[in-house]
Amino acid sequence: MGAFILTLDCLMLADGKLSLIGHSAGGWLARVYMEEFGTSDISLLLTLGTPHLPPPKGVSGVIDQTRGLLNYVEKNCAPAVYTPELRYVCIAGRYIQGAPLTGNSLATTTDELVAVDAPSEVAEAVMASADNKTAPTGPTFRARFVGQGYKQVCGSAEVWGDGVVPEVSAHLEGALNISFDGVYHSPVGSDDEERPWYGSPAILEQWVHHLLS
Repeated sequence: MGAFILTLDCLMLADGKLSLIGHSAGGWLARVYMEEFGTSDISLLLTLGTPHLPPPKGVSGVIDQTRGLLNYVEKNCAPAVYTPELRYVCIAGRYIQGAPLTGNSLATTTDELVAVDAPSEVAEAVMASADNKTAPTGPTFRARFVGQGYKQVCGSAEVWGDGVVPEVSAHLEGALNISFDGVYHSPVGSDDEERPWYGSPAILEQWVHHLLS
């Protein structure tokens, strides 16, 4: 159904503060690091396609693939904030909408505004556009397959995500939450032109300013 990739890096700014960047499961590691060692030297945590929220309990067919790790993070790590002293920026991709394993639900193909759950004073939104609108069709095998992966993470198959992590799981309450349309989860299998991931040049240009501000 997909695998979480652990990548964590940091950038030291001129004032000596650190900006942490975590991709996929690297976002968990960054939050645990901040809880263990404090945040006095950290000004920013930026996560890319990180499944922050533990899977819901009691949903048929859902197995916690993290074996309780995300429950630990949610219980023990500080909540997200967006303040002058410490900023959480959580970025999600909207590459493909999942579908249930059975049934004939329709995938979304028309233009829509991607709602971003963020503090009102710093809220951002990204327009998800489709240059060539086509009539809705039934879900593809790929959408059904991806949907089963999404379900294991957030409890629902019919959500948007980056092909591995659902959009809703990659955002945190209290953070500046951003969604990029058409962005895939991993560099493996990506293409900078047709199937960009978070680190592709055109996408990187849209979020790198958060590291430098």
